[in-house]
Amino acid sequence: MTQKERQVAGVVLAAGGGRRLGGRPKALLEHRGRPLVEHAVSVLRAAGCTRVHVVLGARADTVRERAALGDCVLVDNPDWEQGMGTSLRAGLASLTEAGAGAGARAALVSLVDQPGIGPEAVARVLAAYRGEDSLVSAAYEGVRGHPVLLGSAHWAGIVAAATGDRGARAYLKEHASDLTLVECGDVARPYDIDRPEDLVHLE
Repeated sequence: MTQKERQVAGVVLAAGGGRRLGGRPKALLEHRGRPLVEHAVSVLRAAGCTRVHVVLGARADTVRERAALGDCVLVDNPDWEQGMGTSLRAGLASLTEAGAGAGARAALVSLVDQPGIGPEAVARVLAAYRGEDSLVSAAYEGVRGHPVLLGSAHWAGIVAAATGDRGARAYLKEHASDLTLVECGDVARPYDIDRPEDLVHLE
């Protein structure tokens, strides 16, 4: 394991209940013959993240049963219905705990419902890591998107600002001058699986 692999932990936010999908948890949607959460984890690993934390919420027990996540640290978010901000807080908190999160100096955060973002884009963001002060985001035609790399020096501020479905959005906007944008529009498509019509993107 390289120094970067030790210091940067992948975090998959996979707690959503899929309200606009008729209550189908996004983690359990099938993509390429396996649960979408498995795909999200495999993308982070292929990009170079050897440590991956997965934040679960809706039907967490079923996700544990159906998805092969044995190498991951599974983090329960009992407040998942309040929005993505709670999942981001839970994921970052898991990186500060002794044992599973030991040594993490940055979190590379991805969303479970963006299968159009593959290892090439994630690897570009990871390559921009420069220590605990890092603040990096993928960009698509200049517009900030996911994944994002959040150095540990920023975690307290992000946790304080993460409310509802905003996640790190408010913090990143306030710290735009410190944010490194990495263009990924040539290698990834940042669509979300939010509504029934979006299911066409799953294979």
